[in-house]
Amino acid sequence: MTIKAIVPVKRVVDYKVNIRVKSDETGIDLANVKMSMNPFCEIAVEEAIRLKEKGTVSEIIVVSIGDAKTEDVIRQAIAMGADRGIQVISDKEVQPLAAAKILKKLVEKEGAKLVILGKQAIDNDSNQTGQMLAGLLNWGQATFASEVKINGDAVEVTREIDGGLVTVSAKIPAVITTDLRLNEPRYVKLPDIMKAKAKPMEKIQIDSLGIDIAPRMQVLKVQAPAKRSAGIKVKSVDELVSELKKKQVI
Repeated sequence: MTIKAIVPVKRVVDYKVNIRVKSDETGIDLANVKMSMNPFCEIAVEEAIRLKEKGTVSEIIVVSIGDAKTEDVIRQAIAMGADRGIQVISDKEVQPLAAAKILKKLVEKEGAKLVILGKQAIDNDSNQTGQMLAGLLNWGQATFASEVKINGDAVEVTREIDGGLVTVSAKIPAVITTDLRLNEPRYVKLPDIMKAKAKPMEKIQIDSLGIDIAPRMQVLKVQAPAKRSAGIKVKSVDELVSELKKKQVI
């Protein structure tokens, strides 16, 4: 059984960047900040490529929703080994429910039977799009995957839980969200980056999809974490307990 897979990817602030909050606390300052593919999305791309190398997946279509600059993360995914890309261009905010609606339309258009996406994006940590997409499609879902195996018309996913590991099975078509320990994404070589520029990429204006993308959530305030106070040294256990009681920790 060969499967066409869609892999959504998101362009976010690079995880190595120390982010700055805007002075008016309305969001994160993105001026002159390095952007890159969301790490969980990169893991999803890698997993789709490995499934293709095993002969299970026949084609990998990468999708990104955002402004015109999202082309760079699509090209990166193609350089890794994806076949083609779809760029849904929007200068407006696209929240998880709207993203799920867009992906549903593209899944139906492409006839894909598998969607592999990161469990969350590191910019908002919503962890909602995959679950919402599965609900809209009425597909089975397997979230937080640390191992993926496809056997015939079913996918087996191992998930990490507090007490160890649990394996779940879902019939294909299905939605899978990826966790950090699923794999280590491959290094993209310069020749592959150059070749990716020639690969096909469809560009779609979000308004042409006829989807309601009105925000359902409103960000009231964004604040940087409070600075940690300096620690103290104690000479005995009794003194430690006394200080903890003063700080109402115990």
